[in-house]
Amino acid sequence: MNDSQIEKEFSMRRSSCGLVCGVMFMALASGVRGEVKPNALFSDNAVLQQGAKVPVWGSAAEGEKVAITFDGQTETAVAKDGKWMVHLKPHKAGGPFTMTIKGANTVTITNVLVGEVWICSGQSNMAFRKGKLKDSASEDYPKLRMFTVAMKSDLKPQADVTGSWVECTTTTVGGFSAVGYFFGRDIHKATGLPVGMIHSSVGGTPAESWTSLSGLEKEPSLRRYVEQAGKDGKRSVAVLFNGMIAPLIPYAIKGAIWYQGESNNGRAFEYRTLFPCMIADWRAKWGIGDFPFFFVQIAPFNGMTPEIREAQLLTWKKTPNTAMAVITDVGEAGNIHPVKKEPVGVRLALAARALVYGEKMEYSGPEYDSMRIDQNRVILSFKHVGSGLVAKDGPLKGFTIAGADKKFVDAKAEINGDTVVVSNDQVAAPVVVRYGWANVPDVNFWNKEGLPASPFRTDPESMTQDSPTVKGTKTAKSPKAAKPAKAKDAPATKGK
Repeated sequence: MNDSQIEKEFSMRRSSCGLVCGVMFMALASGVRGEVKPNALFSDNAVLQQGAKVPVWGSAAEGEKVAITFDGQTETAVAKDGKWMVHLKPHKAGGPFTMTIKGANTVTITNVLVGEVWICSGQSNMAFRKGKLKDSASEDYPKLRMFTVAMKSDLKPQADVTGSWVECTTTTVGGFSAVGYFFGRDIHKATGLPVGMIHSSVGGTPAESWTSLSGLEKEPSLRRYVEQAGKDGKRSVAVLFNGMIAPLIPYAIKGAIWYQGESNNGRAFEYRTLFPCMIADWRAKWGIGDFPFFFVQIAPFNGMTPEIREAQLLTWKKTPNTAMAVITDVGEAGNIHPVKKEPVGVRLALAARALVYGEKMEYSGPEYDSMRIDQNRVILSFKHVGSGLVAKDGPLKGFTIAGADKKFVDAKAEINGDTVVVSNDQVAAPVVVRYGWANVPDVNFWNKEGLPASPFRTDPESMTQDSPTVKGTKTAKSPKAAKPAKAKDAPATKGK
């Protein structure tokens, strides 16, 4: 074969190869474009919410017909703008079931249960893993599952997350959120239902990171966050909502539990508005009404002021279908991450068992309700008295009293039926009483159900703004630098 013939043969082979490669590339590209992909929440071991229409969604090629089959029910959708969604009819608790999602390709999801689904979110005390506890012994609960959302912050709402559902076993539970685990375990044991916990939290993050821009914009006093969003130093605004909450919506859920507030310390007056705004924002985005939202009051710690606990208490008082777990007895003065996580999850579960699952039980410690003055004494009345008020391990302590001069002194406090009588001979005309008003309160006021009272002051209206010396602290640093497993919640200020 001469040079001319060799060149001709090579040219023909090159053309043939180009044709084949082109066809192969087009086929591969077509396959990629046509691949039906569900949101990551719809994967093996998932838990779907019982008794509710269940949205199932994902991506596919434009115009592609997608069929979802679950326990004999089939629903179809046509992809528009690369997205599709169907709604499964309400289903009774049970399983395991298989879900099939079919389009150009078929996705089979196995070991799916139907039960109760809860979000567990917040910062590092929610991210605190079960495996970090000294006593990490546990039982296997195959009907308790957890989906841990990988950390992601973004300036725009995202469509999907990274994560997977994991059954609760002795070998896997160490990776679970400890508070989320104890909550889910108690709900499962109390109801006998499958429970799915969707865990989405990041250490060292403020509430404005977990609130959407549209949610913040609804509150005039918070609109400055919207103006700051995306600018240097304020990129934390809304970015965790965008990256770690928005992609979960509208997954069918029963409710949410929340443990956060440390990174808003020093901005407690603002938190009175910001925290209820965040709750309202989540509820509005999910569009399923005022779903249960139960949260933890910040534990005693040297760097956490009583004002942030008050902001949480006031949120509970004014926000419907919420409850607050008080943990004045499990904090550590020198550790912002107290290791006693079981009481936290258990008390959150008490609220759910009473308010959601209909158990007739007390779920909260004494809650300050009102006061009246009788000469030199103040008589305090409470809600959530339960079967009676008690002073745990000795005389009642932690109360202070003041007259119009607001010079507080330790007070004598005695339980009288369902009230507490507070006085001090030095204060002839008392005006205000405080309880547990310290960064690390030394208190022992409980009800007989074994639940502690929240710290409070009888004049919360006396606070009208955050101190200019602490407002604008470094609590709003970008969460892009945060790592959930190692993040630390450095307090913004020392307590007053």
